[in-house]
Amino acid sequence: MDRRGFIKTTAAMAGVAAIPAAFALPARAAGEIRLGLVAKSLGNGFFVAVDKGAEEAAKQIGNVKVIFTGPTSTTAEGQIEVIQSLIDQHVDAIAISANDPDALVPICKRAMARGIKVMSYDSAVSPAGRIVHLAPSSDELIGEALDKLAAASLPGGKGQIALVSATPTSTNQNAWIAVMKQHLSQYPGLDLVATTYGNDLADDSYREATALLQKYPHLKVIVSPSSVGIVASAKAVEDAKKVGQVYVTGLGLPSECAGHVMAGSIKEFAIWNPIDLGYSVTYVAVDLVKGMKGPGNSLPAGKMGKIAFNSDGIGAMAVPFTYDKSNVEQFAKVF
Repeated sequence: MDRRGFIKTTAAMAGVAAIPAAFALPARAAGEIRLGLVAKSLGNGFFVAVDKGAEEAAKQIGNVKVIFTGPTSTTAEGQIEVIQSLIDQHVDAIAISANDPDALVPICKRAMARGIKVMSYDSAVSPAGRIVHLAPSSDELIGEALDKLAAASLPGGKGQIALVSATPTSTNQNAWIAVMKQHLSQYPGLDLVATTYGNDLADDSYREATALLQKYPHLKVIVSPSSVGIVASAKAVEDAKKVGQVYVTGLGLPSECAGHVMAGSIKEFAIWNPIDLGYSVTYVAVDLVKGMKGPGNSLPAGKMGKIAFNSDGIGAMAVPFTYDKSNVEQFAKVF
């Protein structure tokens, strides 16, 4: 994957709020396509990187304006307000990483009734509320990767593991965990003792990880398929002075996990490139605006080639990539 370019810092985005309906965007240039890119929440480094890739694609395509926005917390209600604001701004397309697959359907239907092309990415909106969904990878590949990461992090290949996920309604996290549990029989040494939810918030995830360490004194691995949860869990292990006794793994950003890899709380972790994800989302959204059909077709996505969507409108971008001490600092300079 191409991992060029630097991303804006999470702190820089933390103060950005959803676009109010009364806010007037600059006059639209002739032929300009406007894409509302909706994050699960603002201040999350993963989505800052997604926005970076979207801007790269917009520049490459030309005459495309990306409006990066989202709620301040990971709620469906917050995303509904953001989407309504985008509808009021008469955008041409909306791409959403859903906090709740079903709760967003009515507002997404309203957007599509106005002629707006609606797609989801990362975390899916239910089919009735979108045209296509672009997954960063396939649920099967990600779930299997989480099992492999847990087994690789487990000293002796046997012991207790626990999960710190995002929200109970997070479409992607739930799908990955379901596959992970389905394939646990291939790893008889893995004893999954608990699944908890940190709401994709650092403080909540830290508290959940700390509670797991206290409740399960023989716990060996915490797995978090959340870029927020993996960092918070690693910090919890370090603060509890359990580095070397408990390891953390899952899905995370190199720039946010590198310090924990070097500290020893994380042996290895995986992630697709969120910059490439934002890039691909923008190309697909523009394809839809230009009249291309998503479900059952392959859509061009610039440097990412063509992305194939099945009859249900679901397409996968790439396979997760593993990071450890040998490469994490190199990639941390990129995203």
